[in-house]
Amino acid sequence: MKNLTRSLRAMTIGLLGLLGCAGERPNNLGTTGKALSACPASPNCVSSQAADEKHQIAPLTFNGAPEVAFSLLKRVLKQRDDATIIEEKSGYLRVELRTLLFVDDGEFLLDRKLNVIQVRSASRLGYSDLGKNRSRMEQIRRQFIAAESNLQNH
Repeated sequence: MKNLTRSLRAMTIGLLGLLGCAGERPNNLGTTGKALSACPASPNCVSSQAADEKHQIAPLTFNGAPEVAFSLLKRVLKQRDDATIIEEKSGYLRVELRTLLFVDDGEFLLDRKLNVIQVRSASRLGYSDLGKNRSRMEQIRRQFIAAESNLQNH
């Protein structure tokens, strides 16, 4: 019975992978002026431009030239195994962030006046992400800070 349960579990995971739990690429992302798309009501999204605590996350802050900081963020993202840059415009990056079964959409918007990079990450499917978007953005923040520090020390 244990072997049957394991086999069924493995087949289910395999089937989900084959069905592409990535979902369709959203067509409502991007910028409107200096703003990223708002988060939906569901808890599977974080944004540095959200007003409510459930979705709010701090933007990436930096010292120095905005273009250098944005280039550094791009380098950090390219070094991640789970990130693929999908769209790149002046001061804007859109990435797909993959987990084992799902794809999330991340966005980064450079605010040259405030010396910050606004961030947004949202799940394509489901209601809850068990905090994955927030934890991943905080991991990217730590990598960005380390890379910026490393750049300043050289």
